[in-house]
Amino acid sequence: MITHDNIFTGCENLKHVDLVEEAVLRDTIAALHLEEWKNEMMDEIGAINQSLLAARAGSYSLNHVGGKALAIRMWIASVLRNIVQCKAQHRSLLNEVTTTLQYALPNNDIVLENVLPFLALPSY
Repeated sequence: MITHDNIFTGCENLKHVDLVEEAVLRDTIAALHLEEWKNEMMDEIGAINQSLLAARAGSYSLNHVGGKALAIRMWIASVLRNIVQCKAQHRSLLNEVTTTLQYALPNNDIVLENVLPFLALPSY
């Protein structure tokens, strides 16, 4: 967690962020059912590297903290907000499809046992 604005002061070479749990996040994104959501999330994940190139590193001697820590914190919040929103939209779409299938198919067990598990997002 980035707790202080000055944590990256003087870090001119900080231009790229590697995600610790990137595989988990990418699995969640891959499970989203609309390409638009997948593309938006992948763009959001990659945006930090552009932001870091533009953010100033700051200087201890000038008592300027720079903007890299703020850029990273804002990016983390944005990624989390977007993934929560996509998952909520996914859940809403899934509920709508479930209701439609339950009315369309005479045997609801087919929907509950075979279709819903296939459409669910990973639990992490």
